[in-house]
Amino acid sequence: MLRKVDKHSGIPAYVQIVNMIKSEILLGNLQKGAQLPTVRDLQNIFDVNINTVLKALEKLKAEGYIEAEQGVGYFIKKDIYLDQKIVETVRECVLKLKNHGIDFYTVMLIFEEVWKNG
Repeated sequence: MLRKVDKHSGIPAYVQIVNMIKSEILLGNLQKGAQLPTVRDLQNIFDVNINTVLKALEKLKAEGYIEAEQGVGYFIKKDIYLDQKIVETVRECVLKLKNHGIDFYTVMLIFEEVWKNG
């Protein structure tokens, strides 16, 4: 879900925007080929300066998540693929961790160590 950025999180606003849009794409909430809201609409949704929105969109474009059509807008690329089985596996893992009372930051530390050494 696209929402206002957290201006007190310590994470740059454009990074938060990139992460929100990426998540929505990868989880299937933003459909491949769909047009993103206008830059002005995104500015209002995220409650940031228009240059921040443009910086985020350019980063998403550079990473291959979206494409721009001059004078029309930004679109989700059609060739992005994430196997939904992977999403479901992660979802099940997260639920197990929550049920065991493990907090988010501990999970991230574990994840980082497993990623580095796995």
